[in-house]
Amino acid sequence: MSFTAFVAVIASLMGLNALAIDIMLPGLPQLGAWFMLDDPNRAQVVITAYLIGFGVGQFFMGLLADRFGRRPVLLSGVAVYMICTVICIVAPSFELLLAARLAQGLASAAPRVVATATVRDCYDGRQMARVMSLTLMVFMAVPVVAPLLGQVILFVAPWQAVFAFLTIYSGTVLVICARRMPETLDPAMRRPIERTVILSALRSILRSRQTVGYTLAAGVFFGALFGFINSAQQVLGDVFGLGTFFPVVFAAVALAIAASSYANSRLVERLGMRLLSHGAVILFLILSTLMLLLEWHQALSLMIFLPLFVVMMLLVGMVFSNFNAMAMEPQGHVAGLASSFVGAMGVLIGAGIGFVIGQAFDGSVMPLAIGYVGSGLGTLILILLTERGRLFHTPAADPM
Repeated sequence: MSFTAFVAVIASLMGLNALAIDIMLPGLPQLGAWFMLDDPNRAQVVITAYLIGFGVGQFFMGLLADRFGRRPVLLSGVAVYMICTVICIVAPSFELLLAARLAQGLASAAPRVVATATVRDCYDGRQMARVMSLTLMVFMAVPVVAPLLGQVILFVAPWQAVFAFLTIYSGTVLVICARRMPETLDPAMRRPIERTVILSALRSILRSRQTVGYTLAAGVFFGALFGFINSAQQVLGDVFGLGTFFPVVFAAVALAIAASSYANSRLVERLGMRLLSHGAVILFLILSTLMLLLEWHQALSLMIFLPLFVVMMLLVGMVFSNFNAMAMEPQGHVAGLASSFVGAMGVLIGAGIGFVIGQAFDGSVMPLAIGYVGSGLGTLILILLTERGRLFHTPAADPM
């Protein structure tokens, strides 16, 4: 495959996850009314159930990808994802819908783990960070389009039609991967699923200060993003009165992340992962504190919130791709299991924090602002612990 085609395929796989989350956001009020939910915040659990399945599934997909190869695990996961999406369409109860979303998340772990492990199979170091940034930039087109698409679908059809679209998308991705996606794992590198092998790989992961530290930092920072995703419709649609126009603002936020990811791909090989990501976290903490103070003094209008929030999202692309690359960098010999660990812990920690932020929604921006300050501060503390108090430096090797 050409470099461009490789990035496009990896981005389409990651797009499965972004689409499954973001296309549902405009439909949460309609979904809550359909199932007669007594608490408007409860509809957010549709997002959290998917994220929990997505996080847990990654613990197992790495083992399978290291044992059987990237390709069979990938194709099986996408196929199950499509089946679960169909179940979501016909679910007669909210509980069955949540179970289907949980299973859908479990299946979607396969393309996530395989995509990351495949990038690690083919690239390393700053070049790997560049590929991750370009991939993030391409697949961020999905969050830009997804809420708008979801809103358009809801104008002419009920919320089940959103899942019908997901079925078509996942089926298309399955066909593309079956025809174009190569096997990137050297047969000599396949690892049997044995207790001693797993423990050996886990020791390699858990003994790496860099892998563990940046995995935890990514998870805490993820919490801020998931908190916004969970409450985006309520904050933008209800608090600021955007109504059905909230997907337009959500698209601007996604574009900001995509733009920063592209900028990161151009800068990371020259400036380094630590300089960009550490600086972005510090600036994010400063801006989130400013947002909290403005909300505290009831001075956070829509005209102030939007540019402030877009700038904060510009920093996100400087963090996620670099944190992921730094966590994976020492684990080339166990890339599959390492990808599972990094991805699962990041999503589960982030989903937990995001759930708390979303469920705390009280008709104001205050819970979101507090969550952002907490996530930014927690991330900075974890970076300092990982780097032994040193920011922005570039070590010769992973500190142990």
